[in-house]
Amino acid sequence: MQTDPLYVNESKPHGSWFGAVELMDQNVFLLGSLGMETHVRLDRDFLEGFSESGMKDWLVACGEENEVFDVYRQLLQDRFGMIERKPSPRVWCSWYSFYNNINEVTLNRLLEQLAEYPFDVIQVDDGWEQKVGDWQANPRFSSGMQALADNIHSKAKRAGLWLAPLLAVQSSKLFHQHPHWFLKDQHGNWVSAGHNFGERLYALDTTHPEVLEWLKKLMKQVRKWGYDYVKLDFLYAAALPGKHYEEMPREMAYRQGMKTIREALGEDLYLLACGAPIFPSLGLCDALRIGPDVSGKWENYRDSVILTNPAIPGARNAIRTTLHRLWLNPLVQVDPDVVYFSPKGNDLNAEQREYLQDLALICNFRATSDIPEWFTPEERQFVKTFLTNKANIQRKGRYTFLVNGKWVDFSDAIPLPSPLTGIRGLGRKFFCWLADHEWALKLSDWASQRARRGLGKS
Repeated sequence: MQTDPLYVNESKPHGSWFGAVELMDQNVFLLGSLGMETHVRLDRDFLEGFSESGMKDWLVACGEENEVFDVYRQLLQDRFGMIERKPSPRVWCSWYSFYNNINEVTLNRLLEQLAEYPFDVIQVDDGWEQKVGDWQANPRFSSGMQALADNIHSKAKRAGLWLAPLLAVQSSKLFHQHPHWFLKDQHGNWVSAGHNFGERLYALDTTHPEVLEWLKKLMKQVRKWGYDYVKLDFLYAAALPGKHYEEMPREMAYRQGMKTIREALGEDLYLLACGAPIFPSLGLCDALRIGPDVSGKWENYRDSVILTNPAIPGARNAIRTTLHRLWLNPLVQVDPDVVYFSPKGNDLNAEQREYLQDLALICNFRATSDIPEWFTPEERQFVKTFLTNKANIQRKGRYTFLVNGKWVDFSDAIPLPSPLTGIRGLGRKFFCWLADHEWALKLSDWASQRARRGLGKS
């Protein structure tokens, strides 16, 4: 779910699409693809670029870091296009306060509290659907999703909705009624899209004409309900390796599905893509969640350190990833995920919460899940000022900024965990062994759900 399965055992430093190294004179050497299904790895003193699907064009450049990436970004825009920039929305999202324990009564009551805040969008996150794959309102939303959107609009806010349209859980009606829609490998087995929501996930084959028609109808239904902001999640699923209905490279298959989604939603809708392959998404979405969820924790020791996974949800991982991909911002809106104002509902200290607030101002993407009743009078006023303040941002270095005249240094969030050795190294192998067993994944998911409920009640 966080690492390309074809390269999970790659021992050399490796990444998709491009790689860059800093030279002794502090200039940057960049090897960047101008196409999809491409990869770069560092082999001793060499950057090696290669493609999964034939010859590609590449940029080789050396110079001052910002200048090199400015040239690269312009070339990517020429290749992939760019959606006309919309004003950055100020978003309240239900996820980090309620997680999937939401219902229409609670949200409608909350709308009365949120009405006094200058949010542009009230976004309903996971928990409204029957199952992932079955995108109809569950019994907790008995009035239907259109009624909720109407109520949001009545408060002069835009209505936002979360979906994960490119995969489904094993128990969904979609998977059981249309198994031929899902991606299989060369042996005829369904391709795993990971494990979440307490069960296995499977990926839709976006080269199948019936899948594309289903996606089109689903997106048109969302618009008919009245939602004009959507957060699409787990999008990596359509770019997983497998045997497609129509033979084509896997990232091209993903892009075909996303084009269908974008056309059905319309250009006027604000589309935030999450868990998405970056380059194949360019020119099709307004914003990209450029890294992992902040999760309400600074770092999960088990996942970030023991399993050495720098892409797992956590505030530190989100900050590091966002800063390293901030160069994309003029091409697509960079979403660093939500910020926290109150100490309730998260395990972050005041300094860590401030890091996230400053990063949101730098990215000009302001979102939170904090509930107004959590705020002290001082916090209430701070939130209103934060949402409306036009920040003065000056970049002073790779990780240093002046934010409204305040010096901000993110250097503490950047280092990766050191490799584990000795007894801790054996512990790492044990956890990796556990991750291959479904019972362990279910147990981990159950523990995560309990932790989320605890944070939501705190």
